[in-house]
Amino acid sequence: MKKTVRLDLPYPPSVNSYWKANGHRRYISPAGVKFTEEVSFIVKNKKPQTFGDKQVAISVMIHPRSKRKFDLDNTLKAILDALMKAGMYDDDSQIEYIEIARGEHIDGGKAVVHLYDYIGEEHGSGL
Repeated sequence: MKKTVRLDLPYPPSVNSYWKANGHRRYISPAGVKFTEEVSFIVKNKKPQTFGDKQVAISVMIHPRSKRKFDLDNTLKAILDALMKAGMYDDDSQIEYIEIARGEHIDGGKAVVHLYDYIGEEHGSGL
């Protein structure tokens, strides 16, 4: 049976605000650290079955904080990194399939994430 995990996460920081630089040194911003800690707290409390080193598929629905325009793909990096650091999978290179969509506006915003076992034939890209 295919393993599926649903997580309701806070609205992620944009990749533009996820990383900061100090000279040649790059680091995760305070907003990125806060998001990562919140995701770890959610995973720790939900105690879902993790994927270890298995191939993973992920589906993400981003519910924006406002009706303001934003780049959907800019939200993905913080989510993938935070899930890895929370122990949902060993490395984000295990992700074989990614689906991302824009949901309806919700005050405060959120990201609804579904992680599941990757089974290649089920995920035809249509390309």
